[in-house]
Amino acid sequence: MNVAALVSGGVDSSVVVHRLCEEGHKPAIFYIRIGMEDEDGYIDCPAEEDIELTTLIARRYGCPFEVIDLHKEYWERVVSYTVETVRKGLTPNPDMMCNKLIKFGCFEEQRGYQFDRIATGHYATTDTFNGKTYLATALDPIKDQTDFLAQINFAQVSKLMFPIGHLMKSEVRAIADTVGLPSAKRKDSQGICFLGKIDYNSFIERYLGRKEGRIIELETGKVIGRHQGYWFHTIGQRKGLGLSGGPWFVVKKDIKRNIILVSRGYDPDTQYGKTIEMDTFNFITEDAYEAELWSPEGATPVTFKIRHTPEFTRGLLYKDENGYRLESEERIQGIAPGQYCVIYDRDHHLCFGSGMITKGR
Repeated sequence: MNVAALVSGGVDSSVVVHRLCEEGHKPAIFYIRIGMEDEDGYIDCPAEEDIELTTLIARRYGCPFEVIDLHKEYWERVVSYTVETVRKGLTPNPDMMCNKLIKFGCFEEQRGYQFDRIATGHYATTDTFNGKTYLATALDPIKDQTDFLAQINFAQVSKLMFPIGHLMKSEVRAIADTVGLPSAKRKDSQGICFLGKIDYNSFIERYLGRKEGRIIELETGKVIGRHQGYWFHTIGQRKGLGLSGGPWFVVKKDIKRNIILVSRGYDPDTQYGKTIEMDTFNFITEDAYEAELWSPEGATPVTFKIRHTPEFTRGLLYKDENGYRLESEERIQGIAPGQYCVIYDRDHHLCFGSGMITKGR
């Protein structure tokens, strides 16, 4: 079997190479170099150390190694999506789009099509259900990354291998330490890669600028502060508002009037909701309604996430002529349009897919 391994230089993807070689594979190793480049200049995701460590891994195991430059594609497909989503007043998910469009999209178009399988260091697994391959959760609930993979399609999930998905993070570290991998002690990466060392607000300001607006208390209608643009703020935000007498939470945004609406308190009711609406839904493997796994006539018991967290929430999913509606069993904090609601089975094992939230209440 001809296997490609996407390696970042971190401990997870390094152990992926080790496990593949232990199983008798000789994977071709690829480092995907992404960053941001536009007419105003060039900002790179610091990759030198990553490439150096990946080169050491490739040499140690005698695997071919190639750097794939996808800067241009990343700007066109992910960074521009992020900027436009923020401009619309929505909350983007660039990590999810990177997996769908770059790692398993552009890479497949350029080189991945030459391989039978593509292995990555994601904490996820696959399972067979209804005779087809489904994305499934990892053993480690804290590290599980299925929520970042929930926009991929059936062709992509059918080709993917997750060699560390059945391991705890501590086991991955132990393997790397035992066999002496150069990345064994390396810290996990944090944040969005295309930002590099740039502050998020600085990045947003570069493309959307500043525009002063009012911060209004939702309950009283009183103006209590000023902000520099609704695009710097997201639903559920608490820090960075510059308000005294808090805590204050962003609960709504008036995009047309450039107004931020906030509520005060450690647990205000206005920051919670139980209903999530989605116009469309991306089923990874098969449409559960068309496959008659779920009946459109009633409610389907599911579990779900709206942000990266180890916890799953139970709810009932409905489908009608307007799209999809999820009724949560519990109140959910900070339901932000633009976020993705990721749907799992009742046992939060199989990941069916995700839909962009259009409304929460």
